[in-house]
Amino acid sequence: MKLGEEALPEPPGGSGQYAGSTRSVVIVAGDIAAHPDTTVGETAQRTGLPQSQVSGAVARLREVGSVETAPDPADRRRTLVRRSPEVSARVATVRAVGASRVEEALARALGEAEAERLPTVTEALEVLARHLVRP
Repeated sequence: MKLGEEALPEPPGGSGQYAGSTRSVVIVAGDIAAHPDTTVGETAQRTGLPQSQVSGAVARLREVGSVETAPDPADRRRTLVRRSPEVSARVATVRAVGASRVEEALARALGEAEAERLPTVTEALEVLARHLVRP
């Protein structure tokens, strides 16, 4: 998780202007992707994050176009959150710079003494991604 965070490009305007840490945003984004049409409260329960942190992460994700919200038709007091059907500019940016930044983060983590293992570690992560990540 830490290596992935290191590889993320800085959000526009810097991360300081957004509520919620990068880690909580990544956790919340993953939960929303796995549980479409969920609520902030449900996400908080599943992730163990405080509801205020989930709310901040959802606001950040909505601001960059990664998620959308809508009133719950069954209970208009609740708001449902789902992944945006369009690829946001932020997601496109992360994808565009992702591979090289991930390799840089991996190289730093391995250090000079283990640098020759970078191709093996990278290949192992690609295999895991193919088997574990769903579109």
